[in-house]
Amino acid sequence: MSTISTKDGTQIYYKDWGKGKPVLFSHGWPLDADMWDSQLNFLAERGYRAIAFDRRGFGRSDQPWTGYDYDTFASDINDLITQLDLQEVTLVGFSMGGGDVARYIGRYGSERVAALVLLGAVTPVFGKSATNPDGVDLSVFEGIREGLRQDRAQFISDFAPAFYGTNAGQTVSEGVFTQTLNIALLASLKGTIDCVTAFSETDFREDLAKIDVPTLVIHGSNDQIVPLDTTGKAAAELIRGAVLKVYDDAPHGFAVTHQSQLNDDLLAFLQAR
Repeated sequence: MSTISTKDGTQIYYKDWGKGKPVLFSHGWPLDADMWDSQLNFLAERGYRAIAFDRRGFGRSDQPWTGYDYDTFASDINDLITQLDLQEVTLVGFSMGGGDVARYIGRYGSERVAALVLLGAVTPVFGKSATNPDGVDLSVFEGIREGLRQDRAQFISDFAPAFYGTNAGQTVSEGVFTQTLNIALLASLKGTIDCVTAFSETDFREDLAKIDVPTLVIHGSNDQIVPLDTTGKAAAELIRGAVLKVYDDAPHGFAVTHQSQLNDDLLAFLQAR
């Protein structure tokens, strides 16, 4: 397998398809790089180098006991970009993955970055706090952590219909549900639980203020997981010059339900650079 070793010795798996300008994808919770296969194949066939990695604790990467915080995730991305010597890379982050690409720019700058895409991302702040009163109440995330501790397999199975919007008129195959559960169960339970705390409580507003590359924000109007108004819309307002695209009636998992539309939008954004 293709792996890099991070600063703390964690092995991070990645897939690297095609040749051309690089596009680096960061996956959502509780998935891994396989969620991006359609996008990777689509872009690689059209002259891009499409790269996706498994976040530490997920998929084929190592499962350390610690390190499930955004400073570490950003450091891991920096190690990957540095070791692959990526230049003029477009960063694409979905859901919690939007946080780690934003934190990467916040900590390491944009010298190697050509552009940024945030898809259904948890930025700028997901959970409710004194400075983010409109966020999702933190009791929701405690319920998620408890559900994972009690019966992770059933919790993920029950979570998927809202994720893909099949409880609100969207349609996906049984195979998608099966793959989602299979991917989720490959992950470290500790990492899966700790990431809930990370993506619900981390504040990315200072990171977004430092973003100085062309940015595309895409969000579903019917996202039942990461609410559009307090995340996608707010992020687009905080990032200088960002373009917001709202997919009408799309759920959180629109990389599947709106696969062709997303692929075309990504390609158009890349070709405009």
